[in-house]
Amino acid sequence: MTLFAEYGQVLFVLACVFGLFMAWGIGANDVSNAMGTSVGSRALTMKQAIVIAMVFEFAGAYLAGGEVTETIRSGIVDVSVMTNHPDLFVFGMLSSLLAAGSWLLIASILGWPVSTTHSIVGAIIGFAAVGISVDAVQWGQVWGIVGSWVTSPLVAGILSFWIFRSVQYLILDTEDPFANAKRYIPFYMFAVGFFLSMVTILKGLKYVLKEHQLDFSFMQSVMIAALIGLIVAGIGTYLLSRITQDAAADKNNRFSSVERVFGVLMIFTACSMAFAHGSNDVANAVGPMAAVISVIQSGEVGAKAAVSPWILLLGGVGIVVGLATYGYKVMITIGKKITELTPSRGFAAEMAAAATVVIASGIGLPISTTHTLVGAVLGVGLARGIGALNLRVIGGIFASWVITLPAGAGLSILFFFFFKGVFS
Repeated sequence: MTLFAEYGQVLFVLACVFGLFMAWGIGANDVSNAMGTSVGSRALTMKQAIVIAMVFEFAGAYLAGGEVTETIRSGIVDVSVMTNHPDLFVFGMLSSLLAAGSWLLIASILGWPVSTTHSIVGAIIGFAAVGISVDAVQWGQVWGIVGSWVTSPLVAGILSFWIFRSVQYLILDTEDPFANAKRYIPFYMFAVGFFLSMVTILKGLKYVLKEHQLDFSFMQSVMIAALIGLIVAGIGTYLLSRITQDAAADKNNRFSSVERVFGVLMIFTACSMAFAHGSNDVANAVGPMAAVISVIQSGEVGAKAAVSPWILLLGGVGIVVGLATYGYKVMITIGKKITELTPSRGFAAEMAAAATVVIASGIGLPISTTHTLVGAVLGVGLARGIGALNLRVIGGIFASWVITLPAGAGLSILFFFFFKGVFS
């Protein structure tokens, strides 16, 4: 307790600064993944994508980020081991935020799309295993995360491959693509409305719903999402009836009018994915920050910590600033360097990513949004043949995924012993 009495204010400020730094990293790297397909397919310009992401990511982070969050993400560390060492817990959480933020900064400079969840989890594993005890880490959970490196991109890749194949078969590879687009796109609109509603209910709004004593079962969520899907399809059918074919543009590119329709769809998918992402991943920054503040104020380590509105606000601001200042690097990697994207291909990738998140949430599979989106873009590229993929870029991305956990852990260990030496 002497530590908190003497250095409480300093530790409080460090928690806020490092939490803001981590949120900046989420904006610069993870948010850019979600918007990269829209930019790469030219459905949105870079500026439009940044504005949409700033509005919806911030809204998701602040409005639906959760009043209470787990102090340690994914149950990766046994909190009871640290109840008698609140000082080490605080040093560890500060180290984790600084380590994860530093790794996200490095990855963003290099244009690598990495998982923010895996960055913070790797950092927490590092300080807990070396600074506390190897037994403090729930190693079974770690293997689940390692498994998600394969399952996330694989499931999303398979889904996006077949979604784009269906677009090719039903619309693009036909004698009259525009007429077939008007006929079949309402079904895709239903699917978009359904899957993105599911993502928003299961990830984006879960804390808001719980706060108002609304805890929908998975099947209830399915029924609500299906209703929203029908409404979206109805609105889409009406809007499609007002779109006319641009014969002049179609002379240069026979899919020009069709891609314009998919471009409108992608604006909707981008908004929904940004809201769901902001509400879910802001916890990677505000969870450890809220945990440190809670321990400084109470002197006790708890499994959960209350998140004040100002902490969510800080997290939301950090995400927005990160995206606006450095997000373009990862956007270019996702949207342009892996494979050439058009609105129809970008739509297939985003819809597959949303469907993968829904499936994973339904069966309790740990996944990464980043890995899911990259896998979905790979699947779309494969639908056009292996030659459509930039294998050198893909190799670099896979290598960065493998490095993320040990990089976060190594940096966290260094920072942990530094803070321990300075404050003890």
